[in-house]
Amino acid sequence: MSLEQTINADIKTAMLAKDANALTSLRAVKAAILLAKTAEGAKDELSADDEIKIVQKLVKQRKDSLEIFEQQNRADLAEKERQEIAVIEKYLPAQLSPEELKAALQKIIAETGASSPADMGKVMGAASKALSGKADGKAISTMVKELLAS
Repeated sequence: MSLEQTINADIKTAMLAKDANALTSLRAVKAAILLAKTAEGAKDELSADDEIKIVQKLVKQRKDSLEIFEQQNRADLAEKERQEIAVIEKYLPAQLSPEELKAALQKIIAETGASSPADMGKVMGAASKALSGKADGKAISTMVKELLAS
């Protein structure tokens, strides 16, 4: 079952349960998928990787908004963003723990032969491909800097 079909089924469930928060979040995901499918030059069907990227983008947007709302002491809006993040993150693959991420990055660093912070671009390219959907880009970047600096 594709992500789009899953989202449509979950929208129906949220409607029946009268869960307004889940409904808003799921409709946002559905809208993003429809936009991607109808974009100029897009294919009729999205690949699983494309769907994951869309969901990651939506989570990142909400995390950025959450950060801004917290800085501006808008607890009401911040809580709404937290709830949406919780709903949308269910559609992402399981995220790597910090220990698993470190182990995967050490392996990638060994494979690429990187030894200094100057080699970060090489490592990030390989890590982004290998860990796509499994870890946040910011977490990968931070960990790579840490590992290459030591």
